[in-house]
Amino acid sequence: MDSPHRTVLVAYERLDGWCERFGARHGGYVRERFGTRVRLTATDGAEAEFGDGPPPERFGLVLVRRGGYAVGLVEHGVLAASKCGTRYVQGRTKAGGWSQQRYARRRSNQADGLAGAAGDAIRRVLGDAGALTAYGGGDHRLVDASLDASRAGRVTLAERWLDVPDPRHAVLVRAVDQARSVPIELNALA
Repeated sequence: MDSPHRTVLVAYERLDGWCERFGARHGGYVRERFGTRVRLTATDGAEAEFGDGPPPERFGLVLVRRGGYAVGLVEHGVLAASKCGTRYVQGRTKAGGWSQQRYARRRSNQADGLAGAAGDAIRRVLGDAGALTAYGGGDHRLVDASLDASRAGRVTLAERWLDVPDPRHAVLVRAVDQARSVPIELNALA
C-alpha cells in the first residue's frame, strides 16, 4: 500500500470477522503476507494492510499529558496494576519580557515535577515487571522525560502511539483495548 487513506482499529478477537465483512463489501479479496504484515487486496481495488500476530499478553501503559499521568500493567488483557495522578502544569502565556521568561521557567519546573511523579509511578507499577514493552500516549516529551525519571531501564516504548485525552483511570482502562487492537490501514477505495 503506497500511503494509507485512513486507519481503523479493530479488536484482535474480531479481526477474522472484519476480514470477512471486508471481502463481502468489496467482492472478495486475495490475502498476501509480507514478513509480519498482511495485505488484503479486493477485486474492486480496495486494500487493507495490518500486522499479523496476537497482541502481547503482558505490556505496560504510560500515558502522560500536562496535568496528569496514568501508568498501568496489563496481563492477559486485564489491567493488573495501575497508578494515576495529577500535577498542575501552567499553559503558555502571552505576557512578554521578564514575565514571559518567568512563566517559561515555572512551566519547565512544573513539567519536571510531573515527569518525576510519573516516573515514580512507572517505577512502582512497572519496575518489578522485568523487561517490558509499554505503549505510550499523550505528550511524547513528557512520556520520555517520565521514563528517564523512572530509571526503569528495562521498560521500552512500543512504536505505536496511543491517542488519549487527559490521563485518568477510565482513560487507562480504555487504553488497554486500544493497545490490544489491530490498526488496519485502508486505501481510498476501502
